[in-house]
Amino acid sequence: MNVFTAALAIIAGLVLVLAGTTRFGVWLIEKRNPPVGSFVTVRDTRVHHVHVPAENPTLPPVVFVHGASANLLDQMLPIRKELEGKAEMLFFDRPGHGWSTRGPDNATPDAQSHTIAALMDALGIDKAIIVGHSFGGGIAATFALEHPGRTLGLVFVAAASHPWPGGGTSWYYDLTAMPVIGRLFSETISLPAGWLRMAAATDCVFAPNPVPERYNHDAAIELVLRPSAFRANAADVKSLFPHVSQAAQRYGEIGVPTVVISGDSDTVVYEEIHSVGLGRDIPDAELVWVGNLGHKPDWIAPDLVAAAITKVAGQVIDLRTAALAVESRIAGHAFGPIERCHDEKPPVEAASGG
Repeated sequence: MNVFTAALAIIAGLVLVLAGTTRFGVWLIEKRNPPVGSFVTVRDTRVHHVHVPAENPTLPPVVFVHGASANLLDQMLPIRKELEGKAEMLFFDRPGHGWSTRGPDNATPDAQSHTIAALMDALGIDKAIIVGHSFGGGIAATFALEHPGRTLGLVFVAAASHPWPGGGTSWYYDLTAMPVIGRLFSETISLPAGWLRMAAATDCVFAPNPVPERYNHDAAIELVLRPSAFRANAADVKSLFPHVSQAAQRYGEIGVPTVVISGDSDTVVYEEIHSVGLGRDIPDAELVWVGNLGHKPDWIAPDLVAAAITKVAGQVIDLRTAALAVESRIAGHAFGPIERCHDEKPPVEAASGG
């Protein structure tokens, strides 16, 4: 056996080992994170969801749209208890995430907005307040544009909604989105590597706020490491920049009550572009700025998110006072090494909308 043949044999063996590790990892992840809700098929997509009724609601229905790398638990766990009995709530795994299938037509935020509308139809929800976190913020805005008659209000939570400088994403999204190499990467390397990096990545998602105890476990974040979910997540992230580059030009058409919640220390998205942009571009939107808050207001300040929903529903709520209470509560937070969780700021001209 020559050196070239030996090298090929070693590489093939390594690929087989990694592929086997991934298959075992998928089995283990699914065993310890089973579905928590029900399933319904709409637009050829089997959607996993939790539909929470309310016998005598004081608020209209609320639909929650989770962000990248997540699933319905990411919003349901912190926020459900804030609104239980007050509003009918719908939490769901976006197509390709959690336990929902990808379906044939969910490759863009506008397509996913149509799937949300179909899911609402299937569950008897005519109109609702739409709450979007991070990537889900872009979908929430799109839903309001595509289905204005079904949108009672909008609440954006650390949203990603506008084009950003360069339009770049993380290298592993670029790699995974490639047709052949991406599939090989997701079937061999992404799951074991993701397990190794998950704790550090979560630290930066929450920084400067501490990660809630058992967050990764309870919110089943590892579901995204399964190859099919990892590819769907990469495709979603890659689709966002071209989508919002067009959609943001139409935000002035949105005519429903809107609240934008943002921390000033978000290490995941440029809050100076996205949140400020939403507050600027959507008529009469209220921007609620919270000092020392990172990318997870839904977990760190679920009471503020619930207050925003209540205000959008038409009740009198002083959100600035509520935000100051959150600021006081988290003033001492300084979590996440700065060299690893740097709060990068956009160029001045981009932040100002120039």
